[in-house]
Amino acid sequence: MLNILSIGGSDPSSGAGIQGDIKSCESLNAYCLTVITGITSQNTAKFGTVEPVSLKMLREQLDMMSSDFKIDGIKIGMVYSPGIVKIISDSLRKWNVPVVLDPVIKSTTGGMLIKKQTVPHLKRHLVPESTIITPNKFEAEFLTGSKIRSKKSVEKAAKKIQNMGVENIVITGLELESNQMTDYILTGNRQYYTSRKKINQINHGGGCNFSLALCYALACKMPTRDAVLFSKKFTHDSIRNSALVGSGVRVTHSSNGRQIYDQLLQGIEEFRQIKEINTHIPECQTNFVFSKARPISTQDVLGVEGRLVRTGSRVVMAGDLKYGGSKHVASAVVAACKKFPSLRSAVNIKFQKDTLSKLKSQLTVLEYDRTAEPARIKTAEGHSIVWGVSAAMQNSKVQPDAIFHEGDFGKEPMIIIFGKNPSDVTEKLRNAL
Repeated sequence: MLNILSIGGSDPSSGAGIQGDIKSCESLNAYCLTVITGITSQNTAKFGTVEPVSLKMLREQLDMMSSDFKIDGIKIGMVYSPGIVKIISDSLRKWNVPVVLDPVIKSTTGGMLIKKQTVPHLKRHLVPESTIITPNKFEAEFLTGSKIRSKKSVEKAAKKIQNMGVENIVITGLELESNQMTDYILTGNRQYYTSRKKINQINHGGGCNFSLALCYALACKMPTRDAVLFSKKFTHDSIRNSALVGSGVRVTHSSNGRQIYDQLLQGIEEFRQIKEINTHIPECQTNFVFSKARPISTQDVLGVEGRLVRTGSRVVMAGDLKYGGSKHVASAVVAACKKFPSLRSAVNIKFQKDTLSKLKSQLTVLEYDRTAEPARIKTAEGHSIVWGVSAAMQNSKVQPDAIFHEGDFGKEPMIIIFGKNPSDVTEKLRNAL
């Protein structure tokens, strides 16, 4: 698990700031360490006041973080005063990790989050210490003193920011085309535009979601452009999932979709590392899946679109992870979840009698007979696995760890290992094999 340090202000509405970053880290399966620069009074409808923490307290918070934790990435939000900027910029020299600067100027609800006299210090001290800076259109205009109305003016503003000493800039929230929300990326001498369909609503927390996700992606060693695209999707999803929790603007909410993705990716890597796992890949190849809670269909199940395939002594992913990327193993999980909702992950392996004996000696293993499959099921696309898993579990009061069948005419015999999550599945396999 990555440790992400969030340095910024407290938002009691939990839409943005430190509280928003904690929520985003949880969604990304990262651990959020926090250093609070100031306390705000605000809700979803209005902004109250800002009160910075003492410089002594700020310094002590940073010292405590550096003395105990391995930090993988740092995200900086509200800094408010010149003294806060100086202490943070001095502390950054302790760490050699990606630093994402989100130069927040004002809250969605209208409050100013930085003193006017702090801006020159921000430009001079924090911008050059950052790996990447993520101003929105208003913030980019504020920092550069220039209006952004076209691609040419966007690029000019980005160059001005780059001349402050930071190599990578993302200017977010640009409306350069009708019904499109565009981000501009400048990394060194290369520039890119990336757009998504605009969601027509005002939200609180989107900028924090973006910069935190970007920090996470860079800490994962993603290239800058890929990291920005990852963060843009994360933010877009958080806006789509936003909720009206108060009487004012909607608050963004990061779903646990990324947790499912990350856990499956980790489980696949653990599966690939099992000794001689290549000998357990069937002729039809393997898929490894992880579903949302209580899946309705295979579209609720994340799987490998091109399966896990054997190439010599190695097992490789032949496609991306995608909801609906698996049919057969995903169908097995959907069927299993109807009776045992905790069985949300599964992988299929080659049927071998010695493997089956090892599994039976340690796990609860059920069986179904494909030769008994009704003709109407055999002729219906995608129904065989659902029928078989349901038949195997029909009279079982115990949750199975594995279900197998010995094949039929033109049907390869198969073993499916089930678990509550991908790590649970690989642990069962590793212990049994």
